[in-house]
Amino acid sequence: MASIRLKFVKAYVDRHGKARHYLRQPGRKPVALPGLPGSDEFMAAYAAALADTPRVEVAERRTRAGSVSSAIIGYLDSAAFVRLAPVSKRNYRKILERMRKDYGDLDIATLKRKHVVRMLDAKAETPSAARDFLRCLRLIIHFTINIGIREDDPTTGVRVAVPKSDGHHTWSEDEIAAYRSAYPVGTKQRLALELLLGTALRCIDVVKIGRGHVRNGVIHITAQKTKMALAIPITTELETAINAAAPSEHMVFLLNERARPFTADGFSKWFSERCEEAGLPHCSAHGLRKAAARRLAEHGCTVHEIAAITGHVSLREVERYTKAADRERLARAATVKLRAVE
Repeated sequence: MASIRLKFVKAYVDRHGKARHYLRQPGRKPVALPGLPGSDEFMAAYAAALADTPRVEVAERRTRAGSVSSAIIGYLDSAAFVRLAPVSKRNYRKILERMRKDYGDLDIATLKRKHVVRMLDAKAETPSAARDFLRCLRLIIHFTINIGIREDDPTTGVRVAVPKSDGHHTWSEDEIAAYRSAYPVGTKQRLALELLLGTALRCIDVVKIGRGHVRNGVIHITAQKTKMALAIPITTELETAINAAAPSEHMVFLLNERARPFTADGFSKWFSERCEEAGLPHCSAHGLRKAAARRLAEHGCTVHEIAAITGHVSLREVERYTKAADRERLARAATVKLRAVE
């Protein structure tokens, strides 16, 4: 049967092996199309989508000079924003676009502390979101101060109390063993775990690793977030997993269901789903980064040695990551050292 080519129709096969089709026009929202190309159902939906898909307008309303919205637009075009790491840009942009929607018409020059407090009070039920909102609002305020629109910072002294948390759960050795039992060597799932555990890299860096980064048994990569050049020796477990599952014809070790490199967010979500399937719903990719740091601490590595692997700039952050280290084992090691000098 001859294949049917339709303008703006994009197709892919999902992880369940089912073909999916979408109408993707520039400047318009993607529309899912039912059935198969050529069927009555599909062609009717295709015609309707071409005619009815609403266009996504950029800056649909005119932005008023001196407003919060105009200040955000200015900041997004500034050198300060351009210098941010891609992951920070993506996260900040989401928050700032929401800020534009909710408070874009306010006058940035007359924004006062009481207004800031009210904004944060509206997010009282989500303190982490309130903290991130305040961080982004400060960036906008500092930008307007630098360009002479404001002289003061109404966010000065404003704080958001966030409940104390250790963040992502640090994997235990039993959990690592359970995952390995669920996904044997030779599977992409196992390769993902060994890459995360063996390199202690963030997802945004793990998805970029390939054979081009390996020289003499060492992975050489510059951490995207900190811009730190890292040289990470490949462990035996990681070498075995790479040789058994990593495609040799691609630039990266990990590929998604469409045989393309993962995005950082896509990989994180995919790995969390694999953890849930293995009976480890509380485990995550970032938790393996913490487990790698814990393991290094348990083997007697100093915070400087651990930072050389994890790419942390702040040693305090390394200490936070290694809180889950086996204190009993460290205590025994310390006792051995003490006895050696007696």
